[in-house]
Amino acid sequence: MLLAIDNVLTEEELAAANALLAESAWVSGLVTAGTQAAKVKNNQQLPEDSPQMAVLRRLVLGALNRNALFFTATLPKKIMPPFFNRYSGKTNHYGFHVDNAMRMLPDGGGYVRADVSATLFLSDPQTYDGGELVINDTFGQQSVKLQAGSMVIYPSSSVHQVTPVTRGERIACFMFIQSMVRDPDQRRLLYEMDMALLQLRQNIGETEAVVSLTGTYHNLLRQWAES
Repeated sequence: MLLAIDNVLTEEELAAANALLAESAWVSGLVTAGTQAAKVKNNQQLPEDSPQMAVLRRLVLGALNRNALFFTATLPKKIMPPFFNRYSGKTNHYGFHVDNAMRMLPDGGGYVRADVSATLFLSDPQTYDGGELVINDTFGQQSVKLQAGSMVIYPSSSVHQVTPVTRGERIACFMFIQSMVRDPDQRRLLYEMDMALLQLRQNIGETEAVVSLTGTYHNLLRQWAES
């Protein structure tokens, strides 16, 4: 499932994040590239020991924790600590690749299974050319370039790329989520049911049928989820 989530960050949070990133030093994005990705990855990344990293991660994770749409779409069990990258100048693209299934935590304390990948756009799309996130989805190739502060989520199993940035710079946050529901089709069904239930509550209230369907949703989640 490919889903755009608008306004994940408030204007104040976005400004704070960009101010911190403006003070940051960048290194080659190859520091987190797997064997396949290293052949096509040509961008920059915020290093793990950056003094701004901890504050930036708290800011992004705090925004995700209050976002109900992110929760219902991903059903997160674990979230890999967010990373930050930059595309500009000669380090301006990332060719087609697939995200590694297992991602080691930055502190080496374990792994996160990458079920869902996410990109949180931090640059105003009017300030750079190119830089589209192109995802080979089940319904064809999708090109994504969102407003700053908005996020796209998509299956980590998808082949995807970031097209060359030919003007300006594209700064973004990216992360990987291990879902409580491993199967992407089951996650999609639960998301669609939850969205339909939300609309029914708004239109007709908590009727007996809505309560019954809510019970079905939770029973399916109970059956499919790994806690």
